[in-house]
Amino acid sequence: MVARLHSATFFGIDAIPIEVEVDVSRRGFAGATVVGLPDAAVKESIERVRSALQNSGYRFPRHKAVVNLAPADLRKEGPAFDLPIAIGILCANGDAVTDRADSYLICGELALDGRVRPTKGALSAAMLAKQRGFTGIIVPVENATEAGVVSGIDVIPVSQLSEAIGFLTGQLEIDPIVVDVEAVFDKLAAYDCDFADVRGQEHVKRALTVAAAGMHNLLMIGPPGSGKTMLAKRMPTVMPPLTLEESLEATRIHSIAGQLKSEQPLLATRPVRMPHHSASTAAMVGGGSIPQPGEVSLAHFGILFLDEFPEFSRAVLEALRQPLEDATVTVARAQATITFPASFMLVAAMNPCPCGYYTDARRACKCSPVQIERYLSRISGPLVDRVDIHVEVPAVPFQELRNKKNGTSSSDIREQVMGARHIQQARFASIAPTTNARMQGESLRKYAQLDNACESVLQQAVTELGLSARAHDKVLRVSRTIADLAGREAIATEDILEAIHYRRLDRQM
Repeated sequence: MVARLHSATFFGIDAIPIEVEVDVSRRGFAGATVVGLPDAAVKESIERVRSALQNSGYRFPRHKAVVNLAPADLRKEGPAFDLPIAIGILCANGDAVTDRADSYLICGELALDGRVRPTKGALSAAMLAKQRGFTGIIVPVENATEAGVVSGIDVIPVSQLSEAIGFLTGQLEIDPIVVDVEAVFDKLAAYDCDFADVRGQEHVKRALTVAAAGMHNLLMIGPPGSGKTMLAKRMPTVMPPLTLEESLEATRIHSIAGQLKSEQPLLATRPVRMPHHSASTAAMVGGGSIPQPGEVSLAHFGILFLDEFPEFSRAVLEALRQPLEDATVTVARAQATITFPASFMLVAAMNPCPCGYYTDARRACKCSPVQIERYLSRISGPLVDRVDIHVEVPAVPFQELRNKKNGTSSSDIREQVMGARHIQQARFASIAPTTNARMQGESLRKYAQLDNACESVLQQAVTELGLSARAHDKVLRVSRTIADLAGREAIATEDILEAIHYRRLDRQM
């Protein structure tokens, strides 16, 4: 007898439908086989299923059983097929009769005692179930709120194998879980930090305001303890709130990577990723035999903060070029080539020299000019070109540290940022860019026009600083954002001058 159920596997962040076919034959030698390009975790599912069935009071067939995961030419990975395989074995063996199985997509890992454990990608699987017209999806209890974000389908939470079987056979009714998305946003969309916590550094906050307003990449250069990390962690507090569409896409990436917490069914705040400088290229951009998302994708719609920027390996830094330009990253492997979304703002921090005190008036720098030059050369010119704003973060004087008056707060900066973003939304309503940092070609020429005075200033900067064509365009984009913050229709000379001032490393190199 053959039983057919529905499950899903994942390609990138998208779910792909899988048909789980189980045939229990009265002929042949006893044993169970899984076919259809399973990985090791899927092959081992038979032993987990066997124990789970027996410990739940069901019998495992004594005859030959074949499990086929179709389509057979697509690689399957992960333990999410345990639950549909177990139910399929019972149906094929005649121990369970159901007319609901064809209406539900089923995912879940089984423990040896029959408990259903959480799996990755529940949100993408629920979106697939809705797209394919299923009545609902059966998922582990821990994944239920994540899947419940998708409206229009029944999300059935189960904690035991027996619950799933009882529901499908009609012996147990389980109420679908309902998630109030607005309530989730209200509860989770809050930050526990504020720019008012940072003493001094008002000129750096100005640079961060420009960066957030236009989604510009930013590099902070300063001695240890000057507040670079504090400033970077507070960047999301001044950025526009996530839309539902952005939240769903970012949540899918975290779900596929297995980094979504059970108490957080939806990302309601912009993610901040802070990989250590020892991170490998695969960890940064994604990898694996079947590629998984890396840090640049986990930072989608958020911040990728790279502290100790020059300490990252050259290969890792150069791998950032594609996502910085295209907002996507393509991971090519022998088995698959997958493109992950990677629209993030790069915020990097570095010391001005190996010892860190080259620009600190209170401490003497012990580095030679050759050591400083070698240290700065760890960041290639093409990568520096892709960073829009370079700003110096000096050590904070004692008087400012002890100042009881708060500096500019996140709410003040956010108000400025939102004003500039509204201007950009109106400007780019009918064309591809959504922020000034993404302007290309015709859009850049149309919306970053310069008068004669601005042309003269820019020409002098390009000549004296030796700016590349890409750096020239970066100056124009940043100037456009500065003008938007000031509410100016046309770019003024002071906008160009401020944008040129933010090319700190070009001046030094």
